[in-house]
Amino acid sequence: MQITLFQQKVYAFVKKIPKGQMQTYQQVAIGIGKPRAARAVGSALNKNPFAPTVPCHRVIRSDGSIGGFAWGGNKKLQLLKREGAIQ
Repeated sequence: MQITLFQQKVYAFVKKIPKGQMQTYQQVAIGIGKPRAARAVGSALNKNPFAPTVPCHRVIRSDGSIGGFAWGGNKKLQLLKREGAIQ
C-alpha cells in the first residue's frame, strides 16, 4: 500500500492525540498546515492502515457528532466511551 505524504502527516498528527481526548477533522487539518483539507483528513483516516496505533476514532466532526469510522459508528462510540472521551 502506497501512503502519500499528506496521509503520513495526518497519521503522525493523529497519533499524538492523547487517550481520552478528541480533535475535529478541521483541527487536524489546521495542525498539519492544510486548513482547508478537513474532508481530505477524513478520507485519509478512512484508509488508516495503522489502527489502533494511529487512533483515528479520536477524530470527530466540528459539530460534535462522531463522523465516520471504518468499523461503524457504534464501534467508534464504544472506543471513545472506553477511553473516557465521552459519557
